[in-house]
Amino acid sequence: MELNRGSRRLMSEINVTPFVDVMLVLLIIFMVTAPMMMQGVDVNLPRTTTQPITSEEERLVLTITAKREIYLNEYKIALDSLQRKLQTIFQNRPDKAVFFRADQNLPYGFVMEVMAAIRQSGIKRIGMVTEPLRETK
Repeated sequence: MELNRGSRRLMSEINVTPFVDVMLVLLIIFMVTAPMMMQGVDVNLPRTTTQPITSEEERLVLTITAKREIYLNEYKIALDSLQRKLQTIFQNRPDKAVFFRADQNLPYGFVMEVMAAIRQSGIKRIGMVTEPLRETK
């Protein structure tokens, strides 16, 4: 390789600008998609000493928050439309079961009202979801 006197010099530095551009785009993508990857609704579940339930198929999870908001998986619904939506979801399913999560600070009457709507929709198996007790030393 010959260099003519007065011609361009060889560039010995790496151009990192394209690398930085790609990394910034990836950072933005992860910042936008990370909140969407959160699953479920956060509730303060009661603690018990029961064994976990194993299930091969995905079940429908009904969650009630401390603010009395009702969610079917991640979708918020009203109490008066709960029975109709559950009937529609389970009309062609042979196994009618729901996992039920309720915040421990909810009034007992409201929890029973929601459970009655579940039972009136034709669902006979309701699995109560709790947190395991943590032993304190």
